[in-house]
Amino acid sequence: MLKREIDKTFVMRIVSEEKWYPATVPGSVYGDLLANGAMEDPYWKDNELKALEIMKEDFEYVGVFDGNETILNQEKVYLHFNGIDTLADIYLNNSNLGSVNNMHREWEFDVTDIIRQNGNELRILFHSPTRYIEEEYQKEKIGGTEDAMRGFSKLRKAHCMFGWDWGPRLPDAGIWREIYLIGVTGARFNSVTVTQRHEQEGVYLGFKVLLDRIRDNSLIDWEKYEKELKEEGFSLRITVTDLTDESCRTVRLFHGKTDEILIENPRLWWPNGYGEQNLYAVLVQLLKHDEEIDSWEKRIGLRTLTVLRTRDEFGESFAHEVNGITFFAMGADYIPEDCILSRCNEKRTRDLLNQCREANFNVIRVWGGGHYPYDSFWDICDELGLVVWQDFMFACANYDLTEEFEENIRRELIDNIRRIRHHPSLGLWCGNNEMEMFADAGIWESTPRHKADYIKLYEYIIPKILKEEDPQTFYWPASPSSGGSFDNPNDENRGDVHYWDVWHGNKPITEYRKFYFRYVSEFGFQSFPSLKTVETFTEEEDRNVFSYVMEKHQRNSTANGKIMNYMEQTFLYPGDFDTLLYASQLLQAEAIRYGVEHFRRNRGRCMGAIVWQLNDCWPVASWSSIDYCERWKALHYYEKRFFAPLMISCEEEGILTQDPNPNAQPYEVMKSIRLCVSNERRKDERVTAIWELRKNTGEIVRSSQEEYMIPKLSSLWFEKVSLQEASLYEDYVSYQMEQDGEIVSQGTVLFCPPKHYHFIDPELSVRSEGDSLVVTAKAYARSVEIRNKKDDLVLSDNYFDMNPGERRVKILKGLPEELTVRSVYNIR
Repeated sequence: MLKREIDKTFVMRIVSEEKWYPATVPGSVYGDLLANGAMEDPYWKDNELKALEIMKEDFEYVGVFDGNETILNQEKVYLHFNGIDTLADIYLNNSNLGSVNNMHREWEFDVTDIIRQNGNELRILFHSPTRYIEEEYQKEKIGGTEDAMRGFSKLRKAHCMFGWDWGPRLPDAGIWREIYLIGVTGARFNSVTVTQRHEQEGVYLGFKVLLDRIRDNSLIDWEKYEKELKEEGFSLRITVTDLTDESCRTVRLFHGKTDEILIENPRLWWPNGYGEQNLYAVLVQLLKHDEEIDSWEKRIGLRTLTVLRTRDEFGESFAHEVNGITFFAMGADYIPEDCILSRCNEKRTRDLLNQCREANFNVIRVWGGGHYPYDSFWDICDELGLVVWQDFMFACANYDLTEEFEENIRRELIDNIRRIRHHPSLGLWCGNNEMEMFADAGIWESTPRHKADYIKLYEYIIPKILKEEDPQTFYWPASPSSGGSFDNPNDENRGDVHYWDVWHGNKPITEYRKFYFRYVSEFGFQSFPSLKTVETFTEEEDRNVFSYVMEKHQRNSTANGKIMNYMEQTFLYPGDFDTLLYASQLLQAEAIRYGVEHFRRNRGRCMGAIVWQLNDCWPVASWSSIDYCERWKALHYYEKRFFAPLMISCEEEGILTQDPNPNAQPYEVMKSIRLCVSNERRKDERVTAIWELRKNTGEIVRSSQEEYMIPKLSSLWFEKVSLQEASLYEDYVSYQMEQDGEIVSQGTVLFCPPKHYHFIDPELSVRSEGDSLVVTAKAYARSVEIRNKKDDLVLSDNYFDMNPGERRVKILKGLPEELTVRSVYNIR
């Protein structure tokens, strides 16, 4: 098979207008209109509304390309689209190739009798997605989340393009992935599946090969037709190369049945923090009379990876198991990186995922309301050791399971399973986001038929496809779920949980400690982005969190009020807009810290904490830890600390854990601490744990220091320490863990809300020394933030607590220009 990406010289227009514009392919309507100055920035102020109006139109793309002589001389020639978004009619040289209606699929057309050597005209007519879903909704009012445009589930297009509680209504369109010209003679690979069998002597690789045979347009199973294929002169050459040492190469030639290939002394692939990310290259060549006519080349990792579910004293476990060990999942939920997909690229994705690794992530959950990530996303996760929880693209909606819809999604699933399944980072397939939970509750006009269709799709159709296409990867019917069949899908003691009582339920952050979930795949807390990010979509007069523009960039109903409600519980009222943004990020970070530290302290019972959410698709107030402009919020620095493989935390007892009402019936506040060390490494660790009761000046009142051996892959609780003598509003506890004389984890706790604590001015200052910054404090400083003029610093640590003295941090990105520093003392 010969394959070549076609020339990218295209023009486009709005069908109702005459003017043509240069276009980029792959690209999008919004991207092209913006590049040509034909629309305003949809992220500025409320321009989203103008951009949405544009999508009521139809669009036309036209490209002229020459055929490749070698490809045109093959028996069959195909035009292959890796992705078209979404409703389009396709014409080549005025011949209608067909219509497409699924963004998530690949599309291919036989153009053998249509294509010519020179001057081929490819014309694609895109139809309005918003007009389509409205017309379909009027035919059948099928329900879905109220944050998206009604009828969104009628179209196989990234649901969040139609709006979400963090995203705008910007349903872009276009040729969003590559177009290829393909030539085939004799046969080509239809599918290559690589299986692994791990034994004491090594790893056995098995191969299941399906061919498309051109002469009779048939699908051929290599194993079943080996004799016939051998007589026709077909053979397979399989080469496996250790990419750590390319001299370690195994080559096998098969004229008939393919035997397993044994990889001796295998270098295993491990998630981040547990070992190396060793990769192997697999090249499968299809030969006819010893000449290559097609090839399939991928990178794989040798590992076993599944989800362990076993009955225990608490219910049933739910834990990732890699190479025979269970590990605690630490990471976040990933959404599309931009509403304008043409702005996404490998560098941007690599930067984002590198920042996940920097914050000690080992898992990424790809949320089901977006799109299946690009190949580069998967390659990067393989390299960085980020295990991927991959939702299929169904979220928060009901679907009408007609025969046409079933066939459409069947092809969608097969396309993406085959594209993704070989990646070692693929941890599991999940049927959908929140569908079982909401269908069970009868939300969104769910009828008995919809519930029946639900079972058929997620518990019969998809498992059956996976059994054929990817039998070695674990499948989970929904998130959250306890295993399916509407059996208490958000059960605390089984499966995975989405927990939103903190935030949506307005519960205090202390509520986390009441639960011992087996695996939390969604929980979160909102904050505003930084001032510099807010400046990208506002003018000066807009910079009030309740202004029209700020509320247009806040898509969760009443969320700004929620932030202020939690603010009232925690901090003094911020005196200016910038301080309010800072305080909101501290609220978010403290809330999630409170949850994750509790979950990690209960390792074994709980085995996963996946934070909603990692990233933004536009500049917005949201649950993200990294905002749209790639600035780290306080949360991402906190994640780096509370996801550290070796982490010390403190379960304090004080006002917040008893009755925080300042006008409550007077009671004796119990004051105590209990330290815990979590060791997520594969070896025992000897550490020194230190705690100090201090005054607000930093003066030490009482302290303790002990050495411990922390078993591998465990959490070790220390004895509870009563500190009744502590001053409620003027003392704090500082704690840290040292290893080989260096501090590896540390923090502080108060016995009262920060708003009531008697902070004194720490007189913070900051200076740069080479590739480092040095912060000086003269008293206790909480949540110290360092910024430069552009607010584009990425540091080895930030938003940290300090005892009096100096703290040195490394500069990872940005320049130390016009530095400023502040702490909770400045929230007033």
